[in-house]
Amino acid sequence: MKLASLLTPDQVILDLPGDVCTEATAAIIDHLIAKGRLKEALREEVLELLKERERQISTGIGSGVAIPHAFSDTIDQVVVAFARSKGGVDFESLDNAPVNFIILFIVPKKEYKMHLQTLAAIARMFNNCAVRHRLMEAEDADEVLDIFASRPSRTSSEL
Repeated sequence: MKLASLLTPDQVILDLPGDVCTEATAAIIDHLIAKGRLKEALREEVLELLKERERQISTGIGSGVAIPHAFSDTIDQVVVAFARSKGGVDFESLDNAPVNFIILFIVPKKEYKMHLQTLAAIARMFNNCAVRHRLMEAEDADEVLDIFASRPSRTSSEL
Protein backbone atom coordinates (compact mmCIF):
# COMPACT_ATOMS: atom_id res chain seq x y z
CA MET A 1 0.00 0.00 0.00
CA LYS A 2 1.37 3.41 -0.94
CA LEU A 3 1.78 5.93 1.84
CA ALA A 4 -0.37 8.34 -0.14
CA SER A 5 -3.30 5.98 0.35
CA LEU A 6 -3.21 6.69 4.09
CA LEU A 7 -3.83 10.42 3.55
CA THR A 8 -6.58 12.56 2.08
CA PRO A 9 -6.42 16.32 1.44
CA ASP A 10 -8.22 17.06 4.72
CA GLN A 11 -5.38 15.35 6.61
CA VAL A 12 -2.78 17.76 5.19
CA ILE A 13 -1.84 20.99 6.97
CA LEU A 14 0.41 23.32 4.97
CA ASP A 15 0.79 26.15 7.46
CA LEU A 16 1.15 24.52 10.86
CA PRO A 17 0.98 26.88 13.84
CA GLY A 18 3.25 26.43 16.85
CA ASP A 19 6.99 26.45 17.22
CA VAL A 20 7.44 23.74 19.86
CA CYS A 21 6.55 20.07 19.71
CA THR A 22 3.60 20.15 22.12
CA GLU A 23 1.92 23.13 20.41
CA ALA A 24 2.37 21.67 16.93
CA THR A 25 1.15 18.23 17.98
CA ALA A 26 -1.94 19.71 19.65
CA ALA A 27 -2.67 21.76 16.51
CA ILE A 28 -2.51 18.61 14.37
CA ILE A 29 -4.79 16.69 16.76
CA ASP A 30 -7.26 19.59 16.80
CA HIS A 31 -7.22 19.64 12.99
CA LEU A 32 -7.96 15.90 12.86
CA ILE A 33 -10.85 16.40 15.29
CA ALA A 34 -12.23 19.32 13.26
CA LYS A 35 -12.11 17.18 10.11
CA GLY A 36 -13.89 14.28 11.81
CA ARG A 37 -10.85 12.00 11.68
CA LEU A 38 -10.55 11.66 15.46
CA LYS A 39 -13.20 11.81 18.16
CA GLU A 40 -12.97 14.85 20.39
CA ALA A 41 -13.41 12.61 23.44
CA LEU A 42 -10.02 11.05 22.63
CA ARG A 43 -8.10 14.35 22.42
CA GLU A 44 -6.48 14.33 25.86
CA GLU A 45 -5.71 10.61 25.77
CA VAL A 46 -4.03 10.88 22.38
CA LEU A 47 -2.05 13.97 23.37
CA GLU A 48 -0.83 12.19 26.49
CA LEU A 49 0.17 9.10 24.47
CA LEU A 50 2.13 11.31 22.07
CA LYS A 51 3.82 13.19 24.93
CA GLU A 52 4.78 9.91 26.59
CA ARG A 53 6.30 8.64 23.35
CA GLU A 54 8.22 11.90 22.93
CA ARG A 55 9.58 11.60 26.50
CA GLN A 56 11.11 8.23 25.61
CA ILE A 57 13.08 9.65 22.68
CA SER A 58 12.47 12.44 20.21
CA THR A 59 10.51 11.48 17.12
CA GLY A 60 12.46 14.17 15.25
CA ILE A 61 14.50 11.88 13.01
CA GLY A 62 16.63 14.60 11.43
CA SER A 63 16.68 16.48 8.12
CA GLY A 64 13.67 18.54 9.22
CA VAL A 65 11.40 15.51 9.71
CA ALA A 66 9.45 14.26 12.75
CA ILE A 67 7.18 11.24 12.97
CA PRO A 68 5.25 11.53 16.24
CA HIS A 69 3.35 8.32 16.83
CA ALA A 70 1.55 6.34 19.49
CA PHE A 71 -0.47 3.18 19.97
CA SER A 72 -4.01 3.24 21.30
CA ASP A 73 -6.54 0.64 22.38
CA THR A 74 -9.37 3.10 21.79
CA ILE A 75 -9.16 3.52 18.02
CA ASP A 76 -10.04 0.96 15.36
CA GLN A 77 -8.09 2.32 12.41
CA VAL A 78 -4.90 4.25 11.77
CA VAL A 79 -5.22 8.03 12.09
CA VAL A 80 -2.65 9.97 10.05
CA ALA A 81 -1.84 13.59 9.29
CA PHE A 82 0.91 15.40 7.40
CA ALA A 83 1.84 18.92 8.45
CA ARG A 84 4.35 21.42 7.13
CA SER A 85 5.87 24.27 9.10
CA LYS A 86 7.95 26.61 6.98
CA GLY A 87 9.26 28.33 10.11
CA GLY A 88 10.21 25.06 11.79
CA VAL A 89 9.18 23.39 15.03
CA ASP A 90 11.51 22.49 17.91
CA PHE A 91 11.23 18.71 18.32
CA GLU A 92 14.63 18.31 20.00
CA SER A 93 15.52 16.33 16.89
CA LEU A 94 18.48 14.00 16.71
CA ASP A 95 20.33 16.56 14.55
CA ASN A 96 19.08 19.54 16.62
CA ALA A 97 17.56 21.08 13.47
CA PRO A 98 14.04 22.51 13.42
CA VAL A 99 11.34 20.27 11.96
CA ASN A 100 9.50 21.36 8.83
CA PHE A 101 7.62 18.13 8.09
CA ILE A 102 5.53 16.19 10.59
CA ILE A 103 3.80 12.92 9.86
CA LEU A 104 1.65 12.04 12.86
CA PHE A 105 0.29 8.52 13.42
CA ILE A 106 -2.12 7.12 15.98
CA VAL A 107 -2.18 3.37 15.50
CA PRO A 108 -4.38 0.64 16.99
CA LYS A 109 -2.18 -1.60 19.14
CA LYS A 110 -3.14 -4.59 16.99
CA GLU A 111 -1.45 -2.90 13.98
CA TYR A 112 2.05 -2.84 15.50
CA LYS A 113 3.76 -4.62 12.57
CA MET A 114 2.18 -2.34 9.97
CA HIS A 115 3.19 0.66 12.05
CA LEU A 116 6.87 -0.29 12.00
CA GLN A 117 6.78 -0.87 8.25
CA THR A 118 5.08 2.48 7.71
CA LEU A 119 7.69 4.32 9.80
CA ALA A 120 10.48 2.70 7.78
CA ALA A 121 8.80 3.66 4.49
CA ILE A 122 8.40 7.27 5.63
CA ALA A 123 12.02 7.49 6.74
CA ARG A 124 13.17 6.19 3.33
CA MET A 125 10.99 8.67 1.47
CA PHE A 126 12.10 11.67 3.52
CA ASN A 127 15.75 10.69 3.19
CA ASN A 128 15.51 12.11 -0.35
CA CYS A 129 16.28 15.85 -0.28
CA ALA A 130 14.42 16.38 -3.59
CA VAL A 131 11.24 15.08 -1.95
CA ARG A 132 11.69 17.43 1.00
CA HIS A 133 12.27 20.36 -1.37
CA ARG A 134 9.16 19.54 -3.42
CA LEU A 135 7.07 19.22 -0.25
CA MET A 136 8.34 22.57 1.01
CA GLU A 137 7.30 24.19 -2.27
CA ALA A 138 3.92 22.41 -2.60
CA GLU A 139 1.07 24.89 -2.92
CA ASP A 140 -1.85 22.70 -1.88
CA ALA A 141 -2.79 19.39 -0.30
CA ASP A 142 -3.36 17.69 -3.66
CA GLU A 143 0.20 18.51 -4.70
CA VAL A 144 1.49 17.01 -1.45
CA LEU A 145 -0.48 13.82 -2.10
CA ASP A 146 0.84 13.68 -5.67
CA ILE A 147 4.40 13.88 -4.32
CA PHE A 148 3.71 11.04 -1.90
CA ALA A 149 2.05 8.99 -4.65
CA SER A 150 5.03 9.43 -6.96
CA ARG A 151 7.50 7.94 -4.47
CA PRO A 152 8.24 4.21 -4.56
CA SER A 153 8.11 3.87 -0.76
CA ARG A 154 5.46 1.36 0.18
CA THR A 155 4.24 -0.21 3.34
CA SER A 156 3.55 -3.91 3.57
CA SER A 157 0.86 -5.33 1.33
CA GLU A 158 -0.53 -6.95 4.47
CA LEU A 159 -2.28 -3.73 5.48
